[in-house]
Amino acid sequence: MTPALMLLLVVLLVVLAFEYINGFHDTANAIATVVSTKVLTPRQALFLASSMNLLGAFTGTAVAKTIQSGLIDDKIVTITSLTILCAMLGAITWNLITWWFGIPSSSSHALVGGLIGAAMASAKDPWNWHVLIWSRPKIDPKTGNQVMEGLFHKVVIPMITSPLLGFSIGFILMGFLFWLIRNWRPHTINRTFGFMQILSAGYMGLGHGKADAQKTMGVIALTLYGATAAGELDHLPEWLHFLKITDKHAAIPFWIIMTCAVVMAAGTWAGGWRIIKTLGHKMVRMQPVHGFAAETTAATILFVTGEMGMPVSTTHTITTSIMGVGAAKRWNSVKWSLVERIVWAWIFTIPASAIIAWLLHKLFASF
Repeated sequence: MTPALMLLLVVLLVVLAFEYINGFHDTANAIATVVSTKVLTPRQALFLASSMNLLGAFTGTAVAKTIQSGLIDDKIVTITSLTILCAMLGAITWNLITWWFGIPSSSSHALVGGLIGAAMASAKDPWNWHVLIWSRPKIDPKTGNQVMEGLFHKVVIPMITSPLLGFSIGFILMGFLFWLIRNWRPHTINRTFGFMQILSAGYMGLGHGKADAQKTMGVIALTLYGATAAGELDHLPEWLHFLKITDKHAAIPFWIIMTCAVVMAAGTWAGGWRIIKTLGHKMVRMQPVHGFAAETTAATILFVTGEMGMPVSTTHTITTSIMGVGAAKRWNSVKWSLVERIVWAWIFTIPASAIIAWLLHKLFASF
């Protein structure tokens, strides 16, 4: 086995470790509300979420293509450059820190931050910002129309708008449901929306799989394309030629989609109970109708942005949807002191994971 192949296997294992951690770190996104309202037991909710995560991973690859070729210069992504390895380690480190403290931070933004920090560290000149794709036009192969891609359009704008949409739509939907059920008996409300919340939890699990599994697909495709273009996979044995990706515009290989789907589903099954407690119990006290509104809001946003190729944070989306639903119930029913902690974690996620990835790259490169 050549050194390049050994290092490639290490990189792929680390990427899949991130996918697994992403699964249990973000499990709360899909099941926190359905567990807190006691519609499903934790194990029933985990089975539903992991199953729907698995299916959701097969519903498109637009986000994967954004990660593969729309955020950083793929010319610096080789096996020996350690870019992907350090990016993933930076994201994993930040995810584990926030998981330990039960703070629902964004795995998506940790991944983006890791890529930014590692890409800048990989550049020959210090603080070489041109390795980051900030904004550029691109022709949509489906429609033939010109669209914009890059960090500004695919990360920064959605990072601001998706939480605002989550809060606003959750608030409006909950207000509509309050009007709809104003004359219903409590028993009828809980029985009806208990059933409806099972559907919305499945919908949320599907959206989570669509949004988050694709990001790791894009990282693997980016790694293999960069290594192929650099000639690092030229001497692979014939039975490993499936690892080569010669066209970055080609469809994501099925084996990558399947691998990421299974690993994320396994991670989801492992569960992330610390964050589940924060989202499902500490921030807002919810009944099934509230959980249905929050999950429906968040999942819809994830599906729309996923089709647009935007790596939106499932954590930001479901958390702000819960905030909006809680605020519609009663403004002071939301524990805003906890919200403040969560928002600070969101603000620090990209720079923190970028700094960790940058430092790791400099450390490894010194050996």
